[in-house]
Amino acid sequence: MRVYLGRGVVALALYGIGVAPAWAQQADPPPTTGDPLGPLPGLDIPWPEVAEDEEELTPDLPELPDDVEAEVAETQPVIDSDIGDYDWSVTGLPEVSEGDILAQFEPFSALEAGDGEADNAAQIAQRAQTDLTLLGQVLDAQGYYNHDIRLDYTAENGEIQIVFEVDPGERFILEEVELPGLAQLPPETEKKVREFYPLEVGKPLLAADVQNGADAVLRGLNERGYAFAGLGLRDIVIDRDTAQASLIQPVIPGPLVRYGQITIEGDPPFPPRHVQRLARFKPGEPYDVAEITDLRRALIDTRLVSSVEIDIEPDDDYETVDVAVRLEPAKMRTIAGEVGYGTDEGFRVDVSWQHRNLWNPEGEFTVRGILGTQEQLASVALRRHNWLRRDQRFIATALASSEDRDAYQAETAAVSVGIERISDFLWQKKFTWGAGIELIATDERDIDIERGLDRRRTFFIGALPLVGRYNGSNDLLDPTRGFRLEARVSPEVSLQDGTFTYARAGLEAAGYYPVGENVVLAGRAEIATIFGASRDAVAPSRRYYAGGGGSTRGYGYQALGPRDEFGDPIGGRSLSEFSLEARVRFGPFGVVPFFDGGRVGTGSWPGTRDWQFGAGIGLRYHSNFGPIRIDVGTPLNPQEGDNRIAVIVGLGQAF
Repeated sequence: MRVYLGRGVVALALYGIGVAPAWAQQADPPPTTGDPLGPLPGLDIPWPEVAEDEEELTPDLPELPDDVEAEVAETQPVIDSDIGDYDWSVTGLPEVSEGDILAQFEPFSALEAGDGEADNAAQIAQRAQTDLTLLGQVLDAQGYYNHDIRLDYTAENGEIQIVFEVDPGERFILEEVELPGLAQLPPETEKKVREFYPLEVGKPLLAADVQNGADAVLRGLNERGYAFAGLGLRDIVIDRDTAQASLIQPVIPGPLVRYGQITIEGDPPFPPRHVQRLARFKPGEPYDVAEITDLRRALIDTRLVSSVEIDIEPDDDYETVDVAVRLEPAKMRTIAGEVGYGTDEGFRVDVSWQHRNLWNPEGEFTVRGILGTQEQLASVALRRHNWLRRDQRFIATALASSEDRDAYQAETAAVSVGIERISDFLWQKKFTWGAGIELIATDERDIDIERGLDRRRTFFIGALPLVGRYNGSNDLLDPTRGFRLEARVSPEVSLQDGTFTYARAGLEAAGYYPVGENVVLAGRAEIATIFGASRDAVAPSRRYYAGGGGSTRGYGYQALGPRDEFGDPIGGRSLSEFSLEARVRFGPFGVVPFFDGGRVGTGSWPGTRDWQFGAGIGLRYHSNFGPIRIDVGTPLNPQEGDNRIAVIVGLGQAF
């Protein structure tokens, strides 16, 4: 760092950061002793002892130029040296930035770390002097270079009162910002990179913005093909008389770089071509550092590797880079299980064994078994992730199950195959889809409504389920704005006392609207229909039901709609539902009042009568992997036999 002093003007010249090839290196650069507008690396002063069992903190602040330190008033207390209790405060901070200043100062304050206790007055004074320097650096970082701080001590009732009296002066404003070197870029690239830079004329000169701006320019260049971009000598001129500053940050883009080949090292659990399938780039395309980060995350997301190292290897002209990927395999097998109890389903034990790479690459084979009060199941499933292209999945399943619900009892065997285009956390897509084939044989018991008698029927069903989705929300698990749409249709052929066809179809929409910073209004609506066959002809397990955690809350699972003479649901040919929520968040916690409505009809088109409503309140804990929810609801117009309270626990928002 070079510091020039003269008639109220300070000029600072600092070196930038980045991977600098030969053309970007400065000859014999002067040594740097710290960057007052940099990433706040730490103090170069002794830290006072506070207590033997307390952890020492290292503040992340820049060193000050000598002239700034000289302006800080230093006053030693003349008080009883045996006093060891104290309290402290800061006055005079500018209202517009008081919160930011204290947020930077307090975590590293020696007085704050001492918690109001010390061995003697000398130790208190040492801590106060340390904090005096720290506070001056924080004020500089916030753009108050003409500040003055007076340290005042008083002794009252056996306690030292310490007051930092701050006169911040004017906040320094940028009157000039230049990025020489960007003009040599193509106009569109230059425009995009400049949009990354946070500093503008008329804005305060903040240390964080200067450092973030340097990082942002390099990131913008790295994402547009300039893999070896660097920054030249940064010049900052501060005029203390006018409280204005100018900043010149030279940029050295270097050559436009394109991808070469992907090379694989280590012990990869899949062939090299699969790595290329996961990469969102091909040889000859411009380099983008975001695509390298994405590839690393995608490889980890396969759960087949324990470590990933990616390096770029340039040619002699720095115009092409090969991508060297080193992989080490992870354990491939997992055993999982869960035990639970629900008021609607009784006891339930779910156990599975999985091999994540049985059909290389990413051919996940799962054997699963369920033993429960109302359900027993044995199934095998093969899911091949990233099949033929990234984020496309092939699925094949076979199962045998027995269900004993209030609505029906079914013994079922089924096989299915399908293809899905999926959205994930690495790349949240707008449009996704799925298509498949299902073959089902099911023997089911329900009630013959006309005669009021139990009956058993065997159905052989072939289905072609199709689904299309649009996701315009901003998050998969916890959206706060935007909307989602999903359309489903499943043409089906049924063999039972003859052959007939029908179709099941549905449309669902959800929207999210933020109100302030901590409140989101959310709504969901769904309609669905079965047309081409009567309700009685359709297998009970293929009809529509409503009620429960993903439906109309406050009611039991499948509890809405028409019932038989014994009070059991019989399902319907049409479904209408809506849900309204106000998601209020307090830090990691949230409260969600909700109002739901649902209707199951005997006709094929949704009607307007016989709606049932539920209301309640939910609690949310926003963890790193999504919100954990607990909803407690009650039916507002229950039918006979409905419980007064229903509790739902799950991961993710209700919709």
